Amino acid sequence: MHVSPEPIVELRGLEAGALDPALLSSSEPRVLRGLVAHWPMAQAGARSPADAVDYLKRFARAEPVVATVAAPESGGRFFYTADVQAFNFRQERVPLPVVLDTLLRYLDEDAPPAIYVGSTSIDTWLPGFRADNDLDLGAHDPLASIWIGNRTRIAAHQDVPDNIACVVAGRRRVTLFPPSQLENLYIGPLDRTPAGQAVSMVDFADPDLQRFPRFAEALRHARVVELEPGDAILIPSMWWHHMEALAEFNILVNYWWRQSPAYMDSPMNALMLALLSIRDLPPAQRQTWQDVFRHYVFEADDSTAAHLPEAARGLLGPMDETRARELRARLLQRLNR
Repeated sequence: MHVSPEPIVELRGLEAGALDPALLSSSEPRVLRGLVAHWPMAQAGARSPADAVDYLKRFARAEPVVATVAAPESGGRFFYTADVQAFNFRQERVPLPVVLDTLLRYLDEDAPPAIYVGSTSIDTWLPGFRADNDLDLGAHDPLASIWIGNRTRIAAHQDVPDNIACVVAGRRRVTLFPPSQLENLYIGPLDRTPAGQAVSMVDFADPDLQRFPRFAEALRHARVVELEPGDAILIPSMWWHHMEALAEFNILVNYWWRQSPAYMDSPMNALMLALLSIRDLPPAQRQTWQDVFRHYVFEADDSTAAHLPEAARGLLGPMDETRARELRARLLQRLNR
């Protein structure tokens, strides 16, 4: 894939225990060089895969994790079958120490199967790990996860939460696209996805520009960086990101958080409901509802309900936990008709 990327701003010398709140709310990606280089995990990962495994095993529980496995001919790309009716991988429940030992055994293989333990809760499966390997995100209460595997490729996708991804073993190439590149990335099914999020159907290792011609425009907006152990990257909410592990053994630790109250629902649920109730309306009605959403949602401000007494504004008033609970109950009642 030929890319002439716009560079990502790089920051150095940051302290993991004192990240600027302005950085954590950034709408632009940032490379955080050496942010977690002081972590014992990153230091072990920089020395060797064996040292990284030895360190992780200090914390690993014996209960199985979900390991995703694809045949060598997948090229490490966890994806669909040719007809997009199934996936090219299988999932097994295996104790984490067994996965780690298996990855070590495959280090010298020319064409090993692709093995991936993705999005595994650190607090659940590696208790005690965060005592010496953690970021302080201030008021945010992030979900901390670990990702372990060999040479794997995760198709470009979006996440609703903001994300700081920290490489602690191996190397990663991260390719980012702004949210505006949605139509140029040729996104697959919303309801049958490899790992929960809809993904780009383009193979970044060999893009087919005859089948996906607008991907050439997406590449004009791509931002690419390679990360070593100790480096991190801030991926803002809804930025498309393609993750490629470049070494025979790789570990990534990431933190997800949202810049919204916990009572707020996922915008993806609103999209699903809009597909159900708006998309297939006659064009004139669909236009009307576009104006309704513009007025009540996308351009809403203090004037939207200013003509109503404050006590009578109901759902047009500020959202809070109580009102969100009432609205959710009302929606459930309507959906369960």
